[in-house]
Amino acid sequence: MSEMPVQWLLDTHCHLDAYDDPLAELDRAHHAGVHVVAVTEDPGRYRILRTRLGRRPGVEVALGYHPMRAADLGPADLLRFLRLLPQANWVGEIGLDFSRHAIASKTAQLRAFEAILAEPRLRTIPVTVHSRGAERDTITRLAQARIPAILHWYTGPLGPIDDALAAGMYFSINPAMLASRKAATLLPRLPLDRILLETDGPYTRLRSRPTTPADIAATIGSLAAKWQVSEQYAHTTIRENQQRLLGGVKSGCPDHDNQFHGPNPSG
Repeated sequence: MSEMPVQWLLDTHCHLDAYDDPLAELDRAHHAGVHVVAVTEDPGRYRILRTRLGRRPGVEVALGYHPMRAADLGPADLLRFLRLLPQANWVGEIGLDFSRHAIASKTAQLRAFEAILAEPRLRTIPVTVHSRGAERDTITRLAQARIPAILHWYTGPLGPIDDALAAGMYFSINPAMLASRKAATLLPRLPLDRILLETDGPYTRLRSRPTTPADIAATIGSLAAKWQVSEQYAHTTIRENQQRLLGGVKSGCPDHDNQFHGPNPSG
């Protein structure tokens, strides 16, 4: 991953190529102190976005194979993904989607996901994962592959959360999640040291407009209110989580005990 100043926040899941002007969004993110992980939906889009952005600071392009694209992608696309993997510093988004929108491609999704998870490189770089309607299957396969992934926009049952935590996984939170009813039951189940931030922009909204990476700071405020801590404490916690994630994947040995070892929130 390109160097990120320690005080910056990380948008771990943003569809940068879906904005009308990706470069303008990156400039705004840079001024807001936000480093962007630009996820992609297939190897072709990954190559196009990497070429367009070049070696621009403040962004990492992630190599993706979106489960909802599995019906349109074939063996040649999967082979292209695997060939590009050694040069990627992030992977995402990948995963499974067994919702009514994508269940028809379940067999193709499983075949691709299992092939990708078999690659040792996924245990040494960050991975952001989609799991809608397939939460148990996704978490089980990630745990078996020993990949401490980031579960993007988790909306599934509470039961599998403990298995994900035991396997060293993180959960990335976006503004839509914080505004949903699910937040009231989900957030109390997540240790503070396993939460990261995302926008999933432009597919989430902040008030009446699409969310952008520069809005991550606003997410910190909402998260602090949910945690009942100061914004500074929430900011520090998220930065420490980012550093732990990046340090863990670089060493290949994530080390978590499911508890937050930081200053008392009231202190």
